[in-house]
Amino acid sequence: MTKADSHRDRVNAHRAPAHSSDPEAIAADADSPHTHAHAHVHDPESLRRIVNRLSRLEGHIRGVKSMVADSRPCPEVLMQIAAVRGALDRVARMILDEHLSECIARAAEEGNIESEIEELKAALDRFFP
Repeated sequence: MTKADSHRDRVNAHRAPAHSSDPEAIAADADSPHTHAHAHVHDPESLRRIVNRLSRLEGHIRGVKSMVADSRPCPEVLMQIAAVRGALDRVARMILDEHLSECIARAAEEGNIESEIEELKAALDRFFP
């Protein structure tokens, strides 16, 4: 197994299962405990807030796409892209906060903090190029 294969396997192991884009299905998922490969439960309200924020972002991106298709002025499009970037950064912060308060805290309680921190470092290395 190559280093790339090993990395891909680790990344795929932490991906959540695909979810429906149906708001009712998302809400139902948020009402039930959501577990990841490293066996922890996220707060349903936190998940709901993150999913709602991502849904708004999805709409915002569709709006930017429409602006481009409608040949809107480039400065207007760039301003909206900057807004999307900011919103995406805020979602990333929400996810990081959730990870620190739930995943890292639980790993510390269970005595496997080192591996959880290494996984977080690897993710942050990709997040901050």
